[in-house]
Amino acid sequence: MEAHGGNIYRFAETLRIPERKVADFSASINPLGVSRKVKAELRKHLKHLDNYPDPDCRRLRRHLSRHLGIPDKNMVCGNGSTELIYLAVRALGPEKVLLPFPTFSEYERAVTTSGNAPGTSIRFLSLKEEDDFGIDADSFIDAMQGCHMAFLCNPNNPSAQLLRREEVLRIASAARELKCFLVVDEAFMDFIPGESVSTEAPGNPYLVVLRSMTKFYALSGLRLGFAIAADETAGRLLMHKEPWTVNSLAQRAGVVALKDGAYRKATLEYIRKEKNFIEKGLKGTGIHFYPSPVNFYLLKHERAQEILQVLGREGILVRDCSNFRGLDGSFFRIAVKSHRDNAFLIRTLKKIL
Repeated sequence: MEAHGGNIYRFAETLRIPERKVADFSASINPLGVSRKVKAELRKHLKHLDNYPDPDCRRLRRHLSRHLGIPDKNMVCGNGSTELIYLAVRALGPEKVLLPFPTFSEYERAVTTSGNAPGTSIRFLSLKEEDDFGIDADSFIDAMQGCHMAFLCNPNNPSAQLLRREEVLRIASAARELKCFLVVDEAFMDFIPGESVSTEAPGNPYLVVLRSMTKFYALSGLRLGFAIAADETAGRLLMHKEPWTVNSLAQRAGVVALKDGAYRKATLEYIRKEKNFIEKGLKGTGIHFYPSPVNFYLLKHERAQEILQVLGREGILVRDCSNFRGLDGSFFRIAVKSHRDNAFLIRTLKKIL
């Protein structure tokens, strides 16, 4: 089973169809695709590929600083936020790590493969289905006692549940008192920017915020993310980071994407409309969907495995969630795609059920 969504290559090979004919609902990427301004910038800079990329990502960090109102010295850019998950574990060397579940699988893998002391252990916090797999701040704070690091995916993947900004800040304040590094993964926060805690990270030496530019800006193939942390913490991350992990085209794409306000506005409006369409369509299928403020949904149905097989034969790839810790074969995840793809998915689901 795939550990992540988006492997259209194996799926297309299995079905013997071209990759472009796969309706990929397994990866939650902006359905508008890469903006025209970014594409034009990439074409313009192809002639400079013989130069090494800037290892410090200075231009990109300056634009991120203006965009977020955070000093550029508090930013560390990476090859997608996944690189930074592994970097945080490697650089900060926790002995005991708190992981809620179900959540993004790379946190657990980063801890178990980081090469830390053999005594490194994980404390798991089970999220309750009756609460839509949401995180309770008080329970999270209690579970942090005695831990050296805690991961908090917000909004959570795959459940899409959002913990409000004030609750995350309450957890971050407790983490500071407990001297426990809180790594808040905000990979999907561009869809609900008002809930981000990014601006608080420079002032809290135990708060690290991870952001991704691959979801909202559809830069998955280029890989681009960044971490925000206090001076000393950012310095520790940089000390353990490999050089040149962010290529030249990714850096240029990031700069132009941040300037494209029209693209951001169009994205939020398009996602809003298509979410309404999908939710109305799902209500007619008998499939349970969990509330979501972002561009994907966690779904549940007792015939999920049969549904996945039939969708697969139609060229529709969705994310089987049965390999998430805490979930079983009745769960799967879908992204919000183009209206044409969304309509195709809903029609097919109604045909099956």
